[in-house]
This record gives sequence, structure tokens and C-alpha cells, in this order.
Amino acid sequence: MVRAMFGLDPQTILLISAITLGAGAIKGAIGFAMPIILMSALGSFLPPQVALGLMILPVLLTNVQQATRQGVGAAWATARDYRWHIAMVAIFMFVSAPFARVIPQPLMYLALGLPILGFALWQLSGRPMTLPIHHRRRAEITSGIIGGLYGGVSGIWGPPLIVYLLSIGAPKLEQIRVQGVVFLIGGAALTAAHLASGVLNAQTLPLSLLMVIPAFAGMQLGFWLQDRMDLAQFRRWTLVLLALTSLNLIRRGIEVMS
Repeated sequence: MVRAMFGLDPQTILLISAITLGAGAIKGAIGFAMPIILMSALGSFLPPQVALGLMILPVLLTNVQQATRQGVGAAWATARDYRWHIAMVAIFMFVSAPFARVIPQPLMYLALGLPILGFALWQLSGRPMTLPIHHRRRAEITSGIIGGLYGGVSGIWGPPLIVYLLSIGAPKLEQIRVQGVVFLIGGAALTAAHLASGVLNAQTLPLSLLMVIPAFAGMQLGFWLQDRMDLAQFRRWTLVLLALTSLNLIRRGIEVMS
């Protein structure tokens, strides 16, 4: 019966649920990395399109949960305060999307992963980089353009935002909320695109909906951990996760080249 409903055996569904629970806990604690964790882990034993399809609803709905944790009003205020970044991401996703088939994949992954790894290691070494207050608008626009250009060709638009938030010293709750709002907008676009593409289909849609349950449970555990981290601990773990994310991008670039 389970196989007939979801197309997978119960043991595989339990394994997927455990991975989704862990990804949700990390996202709840730090605010990002769920898509990369799910695609890396699930892609090792599921077809890529199935892995992509089943992660879409957990990613979308946990971003709603993350963005609105302090209320819808706070989420709306965040969207207004970071409107330049959001607008640049949206505009430059459309600008770069037509080049997705033209730009070499290894170059794209390495060009994003290497500088972000350098930034994370620099910060972790105890030499923080901060932006003067009168440069914030320029940096916000620039990070949005970079995120949009990469997002259009790779579906990855989060790291430039995280680098910007760390650089300006955004408070913990604000950083988590901003990430949730920006990722929610991108996640909504991703959901619509793959309803049209067929990646979300009769097999993956029910399974994706089912995975919302462990994703939400993981988020609650992550929120509990987040609330117990002071700002220094939060920034350190964010940088560690950012470094691991960039290493994964570099790995993918080298893997595609070989």
C-alpha cells in the first residue's frame, strides 16, 4: 500500500524522513542549507528529479515558518527593509536564466564556492569584515545582483545574502527572518516552475507533502537550539555551515569537470 501510494518502500521513506528531520533541525538553528543537504543526501540513492520534487514543499513551507516566526508584520517589515536585495535577485534571475545552458557548470560552481569559502575562513580566523554604514545600500544591491545572476543559472541564490548579512553584523533574529523571507520568495517561484515542468507529479507531490511533517518537527528542534545560542555562537556556526556549503559547491564544480 505504501509503495502504491508513494512509489517507494517503507524503509526508504523512513530514511528520507530521518534526513529531512535532520535538515529541518539545521535550517531551524541556522536558517539555511536545507536544499543543499537534501539534494546531496537524497541524490545519493534517489533519481535527481525525484529528490528535487520531494524537497520542494518542505523547503517552501519551512521558509513560511521561518519568515513568520515573529509574526507576519515582522516578515513584511523585513521584506520592505531588504527590498533592494529582493528586487535585484528577482530581476537578475530573469536576466541570467537564459544563459543556464551556455555557462559551463564547473565555472559557475567554482566562481561562487571559492570566494565564499575565502570569506568564511577569513571570518572564522577572527578577522571580521564589516561594511561602513554609508555603503550598506550599495552592498545590498550588489549582493542581490550576484545572488540573482547565480540563482538564474544554478538555483542557488542564498550564499551572497548570508555573506552580506554577516558583513553588516545583522542581529540573529533579523538574519534568520531575512533569510526566510528571501528564500520563501525563491521557493514559491521554484514550486510554480516545477508544477509546470512535471517534477512535482503524481509520485513526488504526495511524498513531498508527507515530508513536511519531519521538516516541521526538525525546525522546532532547530528553533530550540537557535534560542539557546548567543550571537557569537550563532555567527560561528553560520560561518562553519557557509564554509561547508561552499566546499560542496567546489566539489560539484570539480566533479562536473572530471
